[in-house]
Amino acid sequence: MSRTESRMADRPPLPRLSVLVLAAVAVVATIVIGPRIAPGAAQGRGVLVFAAASLKNALDDVAGQYERETGRKVSVSYGASSALARQIEAGAPADLFISADLDWMDYLQSRKLIKRETRTSLLGNRLVLVAPKTSPAAITIGPGFPLAELLGDGRLAMADPRAVPAGKYGRAALESLGAWPAVERRLAQVENVRAALALVSRGEAPLGIVYQTDAAADPNVRIVGMFPENTHPPIVYPVSLTTDSSNATAPGFLTYLRSPATRPLWEKQGFTVLR
Repeated sequence: MSRTESRMADRPPLPRLSVLVLAAVAVVATIVIGPRIAPGAAQGRGVLVFAAASLKNALDDVAGQYERETGRKVSVSYGASSALARQIEAGAPADLFISADLDWMDYLQSRKLIKRETRTSLLGNRLVLVAPKTSPAAITIGPGFPLAELLGDGRLAMADPRAVPAGKYGRAALESLGAWPAVERRLAQVENVRAALALVSRGEAPLGIVYQTDAAADPNVRIVGMFPENTHPPIVYPVSLTTDSSNATAPGFLTYLRSPATRPLWEKQGFTVLR
């Protein structure tokens, strides 16, 4: 029995809806990423990175600098860490995975889908509350702060709190502060943190929970409150090579991500470099 067949045999039967959802993900992955590349062909292609959506601005800069310095191509597929991890599990041909939390890297590690010896914690971030740049709001975030009242008739934009890291961090913070029960039915819940940022940026939501680096990337929002770091698990971005990658240039790009040459690019976007 192959490794894939063994993994599938260990799983309970999926409900019909889950089967349909996974099928849809596979179709999207084929359209966006392209068909799976045979191991022999991997030697001649660029590095393919699956990365959390919140990394886009900084990682685009890092990849661009790497390409200029080495002449080697890097392609990045951005999305929610949860969706990307499941695509890797389904066989998508990523060489590296950068998650916005430890949980989804742990998920792949427990299934032996990453090269554990290459795993490292790369970056840190902060969680913030944002409003449209024209908003006069100034909010002190603390126990019992009146978030529901501050929303007025609007909704709180945030990534899916059940699965997406930014949403999970946000829910943990609001639960810690006692604000979750009043807002859990007033969410504008979206597929990733950049989608939540977009709702606030366009004025479609009065407030949103995003990372500090997302707020810095959009001139149409402003930070109106910073969540205390002790209200949620530490925000850590782990990176690892995938088990199925046979791309000879991928280890070099992983090393580059952690090199002194990239520190200014990460810090420019507001990330904390964890090394």
